[in-house]
Amino acid sequence: MGHLPDAVLRAPGPPSLNLTDLSTPLGRQMHDRKPVQSWLTDMDGVLVHEGQPVPGAPEFIKKLRASGKPFLVLTNNSIYTPRDLQARLARMGLDVPEESIWSSALATAQFLADQRPGGTAYAIGEAGLTTALHAVGYVLSDFAPDYVVLGETRTYSFEAITKAVRLINDGARFICTNPDATGPSVEGALPAAGSVAAMISKATGVEPYFVGKPNPMMMRSALNTIEAHSESTAMIGDRMDTDILCGLEAGLETILVLTGISSRTEAERYPYRPSRIVNSVADLIDEV
Repeated sequence: MGHLPDAVLRAPGPPSLNLTDLSTPLGRQMHDRKPVQSWLTDMDGVLVHEGQPVPGAPEFIKKLRASGKPFLVLTNNSIYTPRDLQARLARMGLDVPEESIWSSALATAQFLADQRPGGTAYAIGEAGLTTALHAVGYVLSDFAPDYVVLGETRTYSFEAITKAVRLINDGARFICTNPDATGPSVEGALPAAGSVAAMISKATGVEPYFVGKPNPMMMRSALNTIEAHSESTAMIGDRMDTDILCGLEAGLETILVLTGISSRTEAERYPYRPSRIVNSVADLIDEV
């Protein structure tokens, strides 16, 4: 993971945990945390699974909204705008406001706006990415852009990838919304942004800067968005290698749910741990 510029680390947080030092019992590391006042939660595998709501997820969101506590639903998927995702979740009975959705596309756009305000970018992706870039004042151009920004799309074009390679060779900086190598579909795995980024890197010799999870900057930008503090925020996720790692490195309480990718047995194989493991978000309703 690359160096994180100071500009994107605005949210305060405690010193980083040493992930390789497991000599201190986790309970002693976490016992003095402040009560949870803000919630971050992954979407796929936590709230929804294979196009259906996870049992208890609608009730969890309803309780969050009623509590008045700030929260965000996070996703590495950069295809859709928050409005698109709001509609998709609503069809599954999850009433999530548009402003409570934070995607890797939004985090990427915010990162670029912080780094180089009013810049230009050649973007490969869908409306989620291009809309986010326009919203922060970026101009989309294939003429000597400041950045090549690679996002998710179901229709990667060889022509667009070739253009990206040539622009990077000419000096454009390489940014990718997320490092996911594959994405799900009803037919099976699909190549995702991480795989396409690897191809572009092989052709150019340039590695991208990944903004989405597990980069803790994704969490920091989310915390800044809802004006939350890391010491009193919990991150709920279903993947040890993205959600939990990202939350841990950002100084959050981390909660692994077993309704998605990582199982309890798999979680034990990692050199770091979540703060705790629960069966699903249904187990967290009474804590909101």
